[in-house]
Amino acid sequence: MGQGRDLGMQLRQWLRSEPEALRSSRAISNRLIDALGAHEQLKGPIRDLAAQPLLLQVLHGDGAQRSTALVSLRQQLAAVYAPAVLQELLDLLAAASGEPLPEAPPDAAEDSTAPPTAAATTTPASQPLVEPWRRPLQPILLAIGPGLALAAGGALVFTWLARELDRALFEGWGWSGGVVLVVLLGLLQALSLGPLKPLRQLWPLNEQQALQARQAWRWLGAAWIHQRGLEAALNLLLLLVFLGDSPLQLGDVVLRYCLTALATLTPAVILAAYWRLPQTWSGGAGPVSALIALAAGLSLLHWKEVNLTTPLFSVPAWVLLLVVGALQLNWQLPSRSSSPASTPMQRLLCGQWAWGLLLGLAWAVVSRVRELL
Repeated sequence: MGQGRDLGMQLRQWLRSEPEALRSSRAISNRLIDALGAHEQLKGPIRDLAAQPLLLQVLHGDGAQRSTALVSLRQQLAAVYAPAVLQELLDLLAAASGEPLPEAPPDAAEDSTAPPTAAATTTPASQPLVEPWRRPLQPILLAIGPGLALAAGGALVFTWLARELDRALFEGWGWSGGVVLVVLLGLLQALSLGPLKPLRQLWPLNEQQALQARQAWRWLGAAWIHQRGLEAALNLLLLLVFLGDSPLQLGDVVLRYCLTALATLTPAVILAAYWRLPQTWSGGAGPVSALIALAAGLSLLHWKEVNLTTPLFSVPAWVLLLVVGALQLNWQLPSRSSSPASTPMQRLLCGQWAWGLLLGLAWAVVSRVRELL
């Protein structure tokens, strides 16, 4: 059990990275069979599912077209397969489409030729999108609990390892904690392009994996490797600018980095699951956003320009906020075609950059209030 959901999540990743390569039933079938491995009992049903024209409408359609195709495909499958196999196929469809599947009527298996009713066609798929405030939030909070707890505990472990490494090596060299963090992040990013390339797909966290207890370990690595090489280079450069001359020890820098990444990741995950929006998180966009927003916020609250100085150039904090913010909006906002029922604000709030911005501005306000008191 569980193969259907895993295959669906894998299929969704393929659709995000190369949708044009999955425009034919044969291409979808070949990839799913290869990913299925040794689970022979599902190969026949997977081939049959991939051959269904309705599957292409589910994967590449949007709005009412996708909802109607899901209803019809669910009824066809219920009339053919036993409950155990049917559940695997439905899990695959739910994970691949990112939409809840309609409940089967009691006599679905007996009357598979009956056309779907208007209620069955519109209500199950559209109701969560039209009335999202009726969804309970408690199941989402319970589902992310294991990953959240593991990430918080992992931050403490990483901090201890960083302190030991600093004491044994970098402290004697006179390196600052910020420089060492940038070097470690750069090394991990470089290894992900070479020796660790086969494991690169294991580092990112998506909205489906974030809710699964058996995938909780992914929360540990979400902040350490970027999926985009250009974003990684930019964030490493910004971290070096902000933390290069930091007096903090490596353990303190790592602790702040991990906790800031977790603080920006958690609300993004909750909202992506609540709105059922496809999203993938990787790298340190949250901590970098928080640092930029903190500098820009202090500049505004003190009514004085805050410049970030490097040996090569000096740049105002507000310039960084505008330039890097524009790049991050392009990177972090998923296209509307992948989330047809979402708004730009919803897609923005499902990314770490927005929450890092809010966190940095809030901390700037707190710092200013403390100064005044």
